[in-house]
Amino acid sequence: MWLRLLAMVALVAVGSPMLFAGGSRLRPVPFTDVQFEDTFWRPRIETNLKVTLPHNLKMCEETGRISNFSKAAGRMEGAFEGIYFNDSDVYKVLEGAAYCLAQNRDAATEARIDKIIDEIAAAQQPDGYINTYYTLAEPGKRWTNLNVKHELYCAGHMIEAGVAYAQATGKTKLLDVCLRMADHIDGIFGPGKRIGWPGHQEIELALIKLYRHTGEERYAKLARFFLDVRGTTVLEKAKDPSYHQAHKPIREQTHIVGHAVRAMYMFAGVADVAALTGDEGYIRTMETIWDNTVNRKMYVTGGVGARHGGEAFGDDYELPNDTAYCETCAAIALALWNQRLAILHADGRYADVVERAIYNGILSGVSLKGDTFFYVNPLASNGKHHRQSWFGCACCPTNVVRFIPSIPGYVYTTDDGGIWIHQYVASTAKMTVGSTAVTLVQKTEYPWSGDVAVTVQPDRAAEFDVRVRIPGWCRGPSIKVAGEPLVNVEIAKGYVTLHRQWKPGDTIELSLPMPVDQVDAHPNVVADRGRVALQRGPIVYCVEAIDNGGRAFNLVLPRDAELGTEKRPDLLGGVMVVKARGLAVEPMDWSGKLYQPLPSATPTEITAVPYCVWDHREPGEMQVWIPATVGLAATRPAG
Repeated sequence: MWLRLLAMVALVAVGSPMLFAGGSRLRPVPFTDVQFEDTFWRPRIETNLKVTLPHNLKMCEETGRISNFSKAAGRMEGAFEGIYFNDSDVYKVLEGAAYCLAQNRDAATEARIDKIIDEIAAAQQPDGYINTYYTLAEPGKRWTNLNVKHELYCAGHMIEAGVAYAQATGKTKLLDVCLRMADHIDGIFGPGKRIGWPGHQEIELALIKLYRHTGEERYAKLARFFLDVRGTTVLEKAKDPSYHQAHKPIREQTHIVGHAVRAMYMFAGVADVAALTGDEGYIRTMETIWDNTVNRKMYVTGGVGARHGGEAFGDDYELPNDTAYCETCAAIALALWNQRLAILHADGRYADVVERAIYNGILSGVSLKGDTFFYVNPLASNGKHHRQSWFGCACCPTNVVRFIPSIPGYVYTTDDGGIWIHQYVASTAKMTVGSTAVTLVQKTEYPWSGDVAVTVQPDRAAEFDVRVRIPGWCRGPSIKVAGEPLVNVEIAKGYVTLHRQWKPGDTIELSLPMPVDQVDAHPNVVADRGRVALQRGPIVYCVEAIDNGGRAFNLVLPRDAELGTEKRPDLLGGVMVVKARGLAVEPMDWSGKLYQPLPSATPTEITAVPYCVWDHREPGEMQVWIPATVGLAATRPAG
């Protein structure tokens, strides 16, 4: 074990000859250069700014998360309040504020954030260290419990916030705090220094983000160090290394295991390092892990993490519905990882996963009003699971507030040959291809319509590619360029390449048919045998009791049922509902009985709504996977 550890440390010490060789060919168009103008995401981003962000700030104030910094700075008296990693919640809220301000430079919000940053800067210790728990509660025990106390995790979220705030506002006070803390960490950990890794991954991707912002290679090397030494030695107080994905060195891992959020954050960091280095070992491992995650352990909603115990992945095909954990943070982390893979490999299957997660498993985590949240996102409910305004462990509300406004950065990338469109959102984006400045204007009612019109506006006529993604759910797409239909559409790795000399005002018209599909699960998913889910475009649907005569568990959707849609601008913020002719089964009374005949089923109209907006009306039953036979519906007892 120690020989392997020493070899790994030596590798990091000398540096790979491919370090910073640039393994990724795509360059994201920054969120600051993309403005959403649609009726789906734009209202969500505005709600995030006007409701979710102030609500998160208010709760951080009321729970002592913000005053902990004032206490650590000596500006007020008092003991540390809350859980030892509460600093991270404040940092995530600040990162969310940065993304909001990039879309809407609100002076009052900015002033409020600047005041909090002043308190954070004042809490930093002379040597650059900052962590209010250790400063206030255990001042002599820094870095003594990497497994549990999450100093590196908190530092990572601070770094992400500092970079985002500098990008959005041009202000660098928080970034300066981050740089001093990063230098402090770099002085402690690394080859020839202390060997260790964080119990909760996050610092890895944050350090890469800091490297990209500053160009300082030490930060990228430190990120790689934390990844390379994981699984080579055991942290103090670590009872189950697989919980932390530390049971083996990363390059030897073949199955996704342990705490779902930690795993997804770790592989997001692995993807970042692979993008810089072209590390083939990391790339091979991620391909294996991705296949295991997406094809055996991901819910149809893009949720991951089946088990409540350990907030963890289960066995292959272990995907229960009513007991699904599917932490909101885990779906966000899945999207973070797959966005990086899409950029690294220029492959649409990863963008497909991002789309599935953001429209379903992530968006369900926050209410339309913006001030209540799901921590857990089950795929079936008896009517007792509801969003809450806050949690003692508030990672999900504070993750939502930073993720939703970051989505503009997920839509476009460029490379040396042109532009890539990964997601479809009515928007205006500015980018550069070679020496040509290009503005793209996208018009669409996606996700309710698959019709997309893109106007290409180069500052002068120029030859380059525009690549458009054909989602994995789409069959029979059609494309027009400058009004001319494209024949023999060739799809390569999920994208159609449109190469021409583009003139200002040239258009791309994309039609992605959106029939309602009945979706089957793999036969090994026991919970879904004999059941179907409904999906239209990227949206996964569910049935709620309020739309279906007060019950949902008694519904049957035959496989040959006719499916239709109805636009409902008055419902749940404006949605497309799915209508079907199905059956309703009366609940069976099993008191004193072991066997009895199946009850009769009566025809009924089934109404399904998008999963992302369930639990906004009267409490009641909900399910995503609907029985296709009377027997399955009848076996569910009443109550």
